[in-house]
Amino acid sequence: MISFSRVDTSIMGRWWWTVDRWLLASLLLIVAVGAILTLAASPPVAARLHLGTYHFALRQFAYLPMALAVMIGVSLMNPVMVRRLATVTFCVFLILTASTHFLGAEIKGAARWVSFAGFSIQPSEFLKPTFAVVAAWMFSEWRKDSSFPGHFIAIALFALVAGLLVTQPDFGMTAVISAVWGIQFFLAGLPVFFVVLVAFVFMTGSMVAYMTVDHVKSRVDRFLDPTSGDSYQITRSLEAFQNGGIFGTGPGEGEIKHVLPDAHTDFIFAVAGEEFGMIACLFIIGLFATVVLRGFARMFREDNLFVLLAVGGLVTQFGLQAVINMASTTHLMPTKGMTLPFISYGGSSLLSLALGMGMLLSLTRRRAGGDL
Repeated sequence: MISFSRVDTSIMGRWWWTVDRWLLASLLLIVAVGAILTLAASPPVAARLHLGTYHFALRQFAYLPMALAVMIGVSLMNPVMVRRLATVTFCVFLILTASTHFLGAEIKGAARWVSFAGFSIQPSEFLKPTFAVVAAWMFSEWRKDSSFPGHFIAIALFALVAGLLVTQPDFGMTAVISAVWGIQFFLAGLPVFFVVLVAFVFMTGSMVAYMTVDHVKSRVDRFLDPTSGDSYQITRSLEAFQNGGIFGTGPGEGEIKHVLPDAHTDFIFAVAGEEFGMIACLFIIGLFATVVLRGFARMFREDNLFVLLAVGGLVTQFGLQAVINMASTTHLMPTKGMTLPFISYGGSSLLSLALGMGMLLSLTRRRAGGDL
């Protein structure tokens, strides 16, 4: 067990007594749950693809130490360092995201990945947390000095990011980034007229996507009328929850994961429902709720606008991504290929979430005298 004296002035000592330990514990528990569910869900998928039984689990476990190191390392930083890290990382991955249009490999109809040195990475995953922090910086500078066009810079950056994501195409991530950006703009003091205007633009964009993009229309239609198209995955997912009941069928005893193509990624929550039951699902939901509520609680005690906006953006993003995944899996909204944070398989998702939650842990630490 970690133990530091209150008079310990080392970096780790100061970190331990200033970090939100409830928030940290909840995140570590989510990571642990993700490791267990990856072991449970991935072997049948690996077998169908003629890979080693623990191919996906071993790959995920290889990323876990790096992710934990990133999360803890970033949480040691002060807000100025977090802001600088987010800005540099945002610029790098913005360029890499743009490069996917020319160099990216197309997977399931979308070019979102770039490969180098034998590794594949989804650059857009890293835009989510870093853009939230950069936008918070721009909005806060605008509010401190009205002559600084921070809100216009944030609008331009949002248009650029959204444009890159839509053309990949990745409408789910575009929706998440748009929601986070809109909430940050509102918290920064967006006039009511512009609130209505932004809401109108988002709704119009959703309607245009439905009318012009075939797979978006198909997913919405299948949600409203399951008989209108292929609803195999969501049918199997609901079957998994029915099989699991309250206490589940037991670890490794689930059947649906053997026929569910995305059991280790988008539908891993269904595996949890079948093998560990409703009690385990409620526990997972409780962990995500704890992170979100602790984050908001710390946010509302902030006097520094940059920290308030950055924390609000990071927490909203984390919670929204979890809600979208679980709601899709339980057929409460149209299906969307979005990972369950720290639980679904995926190296890019894991590392980007670690970066975002490391920044959240850093920004929610207790600081003497509003230290920046």
